[in-house]
Amino acid sequence: MRRGQAWGVVLGLLVLGALAVLPLLPWVDSGYAVSMAINLLMYVVLATAWALFSGSGGHVSLATAAFFGLGSYVVAVLGGDMAWPWVLACAALACALVAAFVGLATLRLHGVYFVIFSFGLAEFIRQFVIWYEANVSGSVGRYVFLDISQAQILWQLCALTLLLFVLGWWLVRSRLGLAMRMMGDDELVARHCGVNTTRAKLLVFAFSAVFMGLAGAVMAPRWTYIDPNIAFNPMVSFQTLIMALLGGASRLHGPLLGVFPLVLLFEYLWTSFPNHYSILLGLSFLLIVYLLPKGVLGWFDRVARGGPA
Repeated sequence: MRRGQAWGVVLGLLVLGALAVLPLLPWVDSGYAVSMAINLLMYVVLATAWALFSGSGGHVSLATAAFFGLGSYVVAVLGGDMAWPWVLACAALACALVAAFVGLATLRLHGVYFVIFSFGLAEFIRQFVIWYEANVSGSVGRYVFLDISQAQILWQLCALTLLLFVLGWWLVRSRLGLAMRMMGDDELVARHCGVNTTRAKLLVFAFSAVFMGLAGAVMAPRWTYIDPNIAFNPMVSFQTLIMALLGGASRLHGPLLGVFPLVLLFEYLWTSFPNHYSILLGLSFLLIVYLLPKGVLGWFDRVARGGPA
């Protein structure tokens, strides 16, 4: 292993070590620190799930908000009538079914066409939910009154993160993970090698969507009140994308290196410059893409090859 790659692995292990401490926070601080830890873990799950599909397969998706919001709305609709584990199971099932249905029709798209479609999917679901709530339910928003504390949300996100990394580690080393990497390099070559590209993309797309939906479901009790503009906020898709790209979407631990600095940066910008937050956020995106087009891991790889830092 070259020096730059070794530093990338060491940095990733340090971040994983920091994640291991987060479940202990409720015994130390029940306020701001727990709130920040919840934000960190939410984006760790979203960015890692995004990278498992888009990082290896080369399909840039902006549908994160669609599945995140769908999971949140399942909790808003079923949370008062069903036991919590069954609500989470319903959220996961709903996201898997939507991902499978949409994926069958669209995963043949490539490049900018898939990006536009995935963004349109999130907007379509948001507008449909607004229409349904306004015309059928008679109210645009819903209250989420569940007896789930901030500490319990944090622990659930810790468990979800651990499960995602265990299954992601298995997926990356499986034949399915190999097929996704082959498609990321050249989909035509993968087909000629006998890879069923449609089935492989569909399975990983649904896998990624399930974890995004579960993140939304776990987060829903934190808000108490949700409406489509909160649950399907497109900024969730953009922020997840830029976090995964900053860390490096080609490896399982790569998004961790983007989530930690950007969550802290976004928090600083929001608290210090609330009136200019969107402008500064856009400038941050531009700088990251310009200075680190292949992410932190790509920078380490370039240093390992002896290129300019």
